[in-house]
Amino acid sequence: MKTLYGITSALVTPFNESGFVDLEKVKGLTEFLIEKGVNCLFPLGTTGEMNKLNVDERKQVAEAVVAQAANRVVVYIHVGSSTEESTIELAKHAHSIGADGIGIVTPYFLGINDEELEEYYVRVAAEVPIDFPVYLYNIPQASANELSPEVAQRIANRSVNVIGIKYSYPDFIKLSDYTNINDGNFSVLTGTDRLLVSALAMGCDGTVSGISGVYPEPFVATYKAYTEGNIQQAQIYQKEAERYCLALKGGTNMSYFKMALESRGVDVGSMKKPQLNLSENQVTELEEELKSLDRQSKSMSV
Repeated sequence: MKTLYGITSALVTPFNESGFVDLEKVKGLTEFLIEKGVNCLFPLGTTGEMNKLNVDERKQVAEAVVAQAANRVVVYIHVGSSTEESTIELAKHAHSIGADGIGIVTPYFLGINDEELEEYYVRVAAEVPIDFPVYLYNIPQASANELSPEVAQRIANRSVNVIGIKYSYPDFIKLSDYTNINDGNFSVLTGTDRLLVSALAMGCDGTVSGISGVYPEPFVATYKAYTEGNIQQAQIYQKEAERYCLALKGGTNMSYFKMALESRGVDVGSMKKPQLNLSENQVTELEEELKSLDRQSKSMSV
């Protein structure tokens, strides 16, 4: 099984002005990130505006990313959905198109208890082959459902293809607890972009990062320096990444991501309503801030 590691970039989903997915732009973004040296790709998650896409659209995006990547990087498709039936359908589809694995966010909006969470993941994992890897995905601030390390361990005990978790909340105690699952043989990635070096030091495998889907360079440089044992240099690059995190509002508004990518020459189209594109004033402010950051980054070499 291929695992997620290093810099796993979460992709935005390009839409045209009518709100339909633009698959050519999906391919262009995929190519951009591969050329910048990211290790893995993670489309159709929170950054990808998953809740605005129907099942057929999600399948089309997944197919476009897998085909464009062409086995050059690891590709995990996020398949978590509002219903168990559609999650299973998307999971089976991801396997059928040659994805390396899947991620599944907890059921969202409506609260569910620990037993329901456990049974949900066990049932979905059983619907794909035993050698097709599954990552849990815990983002409690958005889903309203917390996945505890204890429940994650119970899921892993019952589903051998559940091999890891993406945790997108800055709770280091819980992050550490996840790394103890399966006696330390459980892949853990942080979804908090600004904590990469700290997470690596705790034994995590890397980050699933939305900001790196726009500015991969400082993240790639951070991971490379860290794995080469140059911790001080990794910390310097981490500070660089943090400045872009702040400029892009920490990943809470994809309109900033899309505008920033456009400023870099990567056309990823428009936001899908009800979210709107940035206003002219917001665009001007963002462009000035990014130009300033880019000037500071001229000397960076990855």
